[in-house]
Amino acid sequence: MPKSVFAVLIVAMLPLGGCMQATLSPSTDASMTPRDRQLLAHTPYAQAKVSEQYLRHIVDYPRKEQPGTILVDTDARYLYLVLPEGKAIRYGVAVGEEAMAFSGVARVGRLAEWPDWVPTADIQARLGPYPARVPGGPANPLGARGIYLYVGNKDTLYRIHGTNQPEYIGQAISSGCIRMRNEDVIDLYDRVKLGSTVVVLPPGQNAQAGAGARWRG
Repeated sequence: MPKSVFAVLIVAMLPLGGCMQATLSPSTDASMTPRDRQLLAHTPYAQAKVSEQYLRHIVDYPRKEQPGTILVDTDARYLYLVLPEGKAIRYGVAVGEEAMAFSGVARVGRLAEWPDWVPTADIQARLGPYPARVPGGPANPLGARGIYLYVGNKDTLYRIHGTNQPEYIGQAISSGCIRMRNEDVIDLYDRVKLGSTVVVLPPGQNAQAGAGARWRG
């Protein structure tokens, strides 16, 4: 076998072994609609360089959640979408400061593309004033997609959503919601279903600590 062919085969096999990780292209637009491409081509914010660790990866996943579950590791600033056979897609996120963040088990109760933003009274008091409703678009803090977390039939008011501040990915910031790069939230949105389980770990718990561990809330 020619050395060049052998080398290609070895490289192709690397992501399948042990704890190797496969980086997924951060610029893929396979899930984007024509509207997405149009709006993201004219963003009012600068494109931020996100650290390699917070780009999308396929990783080994030691926990026991069912495929299709979303798990948010607030300490590590990662969101996992659980796949079959002990794997997950890992996305980098920005999370809320500890005192304002949600933790627990919820479900996906609503999905929206380029959602309007209705600032809560608390946000108006802390960060406002804002208009009562901000139309969806690239300047909107909710970004390209909104994934709304419900407990029972009640909206928790916490969301997984895009952002118009991608420079904060990997950080804990004042908003209590879970922010993703717009490209990533579009990708996640395309993979999740209404009713999917969402687990948000409380501070001090790590998704990769202890194979087989499962937080019960």
